[in-house]
Amino acid sequence: MKTITKIIRKYTAIALMILFSAFSVFSQSTNKYPGETWEKVNKPEDLGYSSKKLAKAQEFSKTLKTAAVTIIVNGVVLDEWGDVDSLFFTHSMRKSALSALYGKYVEDGTINLDKTMSELGIDDEPVLSDQEKTATIRDCLKARSGVFHTAEAENDAMHKLKPLRDTFKPGEFWLYNNWDFNVLGTIFEQQTGKKIFQAFKDDIADPIQMENFSVENGMSFKTGRSIHEAYMFVISAHDLARFGLLMLRNGKWNDKQVIPASWVKESTTYFSDATIYKGDGYGYMWWVAKDHNKFPHLPNVKLKEGIYSARGMGGHFVVVIPEYDMVFVHRVNTFLPENSVSSKDVGTLLNMILVARNLKK
Repeated sequence: MKTITKIIRKYTAIALMILFSAFSVFSQSTNKYPGETWEKVNKPEDLGYSSKKLAKAQEFSKTLKTAAVTIIVNGVVLDEWGDVDSLFFTHSMRKSALSALYGKYVEDGTINLDKTMSELGIDDEPVLSDQEKTATIRDCLKARSGVFHTAEAENDAMHKLKPLRDTFKPGEFWLYNNWDFNVLGTIFEQQTGKKIFQAFKDDIADPIQMENFSVENGMSFKTGRSIHEAYMFVISAHDLARFGLLMLRNGKWNDKQVIPASWVKESTTYFSDATIYKGDGYGYMWWVAKDHNKFPHLPNVKLKEGIYSARGMGGHFVVVIPEYDMVFVHRVNTFLPENSVSSKDVGTLLNMILVARNLKK
């Protein structure tokens, strides 16, 4: 009996050592953050992914106009390829960046989401109607302002989707509406006294040690469709991955709360059905996965509720997948007008990456 007891104790100790070792590795890998540069895993198998399957995903992306892909898992680079440090347009990913900026100033009371356009002194040319002036900042964040005015950075197809002005009261109708997104830039600068690009650098880019971002990367323009400018900037895949990781970590970077955790949760909550725009759901300028809607979050890949993304014209995506502690970044060189990657192809690519998971050791 003593011999059996010793054997049991011996193998129990070994099992506990193995378990503790595995737990230690897991603890070190999760909640990691990059320093000045990204750390890359030695081999994808260390995180339970197949190198061969990821290579197939990369080969597929080479058949597309993909310029760069960065995949973050557990706070390190699982795999990446292409021009990951090159600066490309954000396009509409700019909206999710502005949403993130709002959080700090909503929390400290600088911005009151229930203030109306009238109370804020917001108007346009041609002027807003009395009904349109009752829209709140919150309505605009949800893309539910009911203001169907022409807007900057809005093509004819986008404008044709708009109902006639004053058809719906603020809050009643969701529409992906550049007027809402642009006026939020005007309001941010008015209420905080800060320029958007300087605020993004000070409040987000610097705290998370973005490698390539500078205030000079920002630009804004207007062409006479509205007095509210469209604001754009250029950014690298590596820096977008940092932004995605910040959101994934509920606004925290190491020991610093960069974006209020409550704001991360609220801004990525499903508020609206986005079917009219062939989407599933929408939060505060973030696309939000919702199972019961007609359209998937991305075609050709099954993504559960809890996932959200920033996206821009031409195939620009930052997809945050909390279930897998993953951030997926896809970039396209849309400085060249013929370059574009469809949502279907991006979805196929992401599905190939997810299929590489659950590698049997």
